[in-house]
Amino acid sequence: MYLVVDIGGTLVKTALMDRGGKIKKKDSRPASRENIEAFDKILFASIDDMYSEDVRGIAVSTPGAVDTDTGVIYNGGSFPFQHGVNMKAKLEERYGVTVAVENDGRCAALAELWLGSLKDKRDAIVLVLGSGVGGGILMDGKVHHGRNLLAGELSYVMEAVDEESKKATFFGGTGSAVNMIKRINKEKEVADVTDGKKAFEFINAGDADSNRIFDEFCRSIAVQILNLQYIFDPEVFAIGGGISAQPIVTERIQQSVKELKQANPFHVADPTIVSCHYQSDANLYGALYHYLTEHERIGRN
Repeated sequence: MYLVVDIGGTLVKTALMDRGGKIKKKDSRPASRENIEAFDKILFASIDDMYSEDVRGIAVSTPGAVDTDTGVIYNGGSFPFQHGVNMKAKLEERYGVTVAVENDGRCAALAELWLGSLKDKRDAIVLVLGSGVGGGILMDGKVHHGRNLLAGELSYVMEAVDEESKKATFFGGTGSAVNMIKRINKEKEVADVTDGKKAFEFINAGDADSNRIFDEFCRSIAVQILNLQYIFDPEVFAIGGGISAQPIVTERIQQSVKELKQANPFHVADPTIVSCHYQSDANLYGALYHYLTEHERIGRN
């Protein structure tokens, strides 16, 4: 049995999984962005509650640039205080089992490569729509990390720069599913602005205000998909994150790509866009697959 941890911008998820990827038990609790002490308190409690003597190893998916050899996290993403932290060493010392750590966007890509929508693909890009935009780039059937471990960190992609201040807007903001949901719920005066289910009720019901915000969000995704098609020319893009469970997300992104191509006829790219198979659990599966390839010699495609 393996204990798998998915550290997200809003939740820390834990699961007990077998070698074939079957989830035996799963739990989650709110993540803390306050400081490293508060973060570790929640992380350790999440693992402690799930830990048992038959756990062979711990697999971790986390934001930030991850050196998978050492387990050190750089530029901690949603948790800047994680910069320079050796997650692998910290957990191995505390629990006495082997640990493997990988970036969250790459875990999503690994999940789809292993058992999901990219199982037979060699070149693909996964976009994980959550607090920001995580990304995983598959090149020749392997996850691409890049020299500085930044390949796929799509939240940092600049979209526009103010001429005077030189300040930019970033894809991690415009492509944030969390921000989109909050904007809709504020517009509709919903008490809990984080309620994704409520926001999609408005979208699916055809509410004009909600769909205006949703269309802006989908257009931002579509723009970057077209840009990435020209840069990497993948076989397919897979849309992940919890909201990918809503069919209208991939459908509206596909529609936005079509509209952009019609308005800009010089476009020759014709991206293939699908939904991730694992949606909000993708990072759990990908983290486990990464662990198995690192420590138990399971071969990648």
